[in-house]
Amino acid sequence: MNGQFVIGSEIVRDQLEWGEMGWISRPASTQAKNICEIAVTLEPGFGHNFHKHPRQEEVIHVMAGEIEQWLESGKRTLQAGDSVFIGPDVVHASFNVGTQTAKLLVVLSPCVGDGGYELVDVSEQAPWNSLKKS
Repeated sequence: MNGQFVIGSEIVRDQLEWGEMGWISRPASTQAKNICEIAVTLEPGFGHNFHKHPRQEEVIHVMAGEIEQWLESGKRTLQAGDSVFIGPDVVHASFNVGTQTAKLLVVLSPCVGDGGYELVDVSEQAPWNSLKKS
C-alpha cells in the first residue's frame, strides 16, 4: 500500500482516566513503519504520568490548552503552538494545568510492534514518584 486516507470519524479512540488517545496512524491501521501519530486530549487536572519510550523519538505539539511538560526532572509550561522533542528512553510526563481540555498532536518514530507505540511506566519509581502526579 502506498497511502491511505484517514477519516476523523473512523479513528480508533481509547478512553483513559486522564483523557483520550486517537490513533491517526500506526501499523495496525495504516501499515506505517516509521510514523505513529496520535491525537491526544488531556482533561483539566489530569495528565499522562512519568514514562518513557525506549526505542522511539517523540514530538508533542500543543494544539489547544496548556500543559506542564516534564522532560526528565525539568519542566516547562507549553501553550498552543509550542512543542517538545523527546529523545529515545528519556523520561517525561504531560499534565493539563489549564481550565480547558488540552489537545495534543503526538508523533513517535519509528513504529514499534503492531500498535506502533512502546511505553514503559516509571511513575512509581524514584525519583519520578516524588515529582508531580496526575
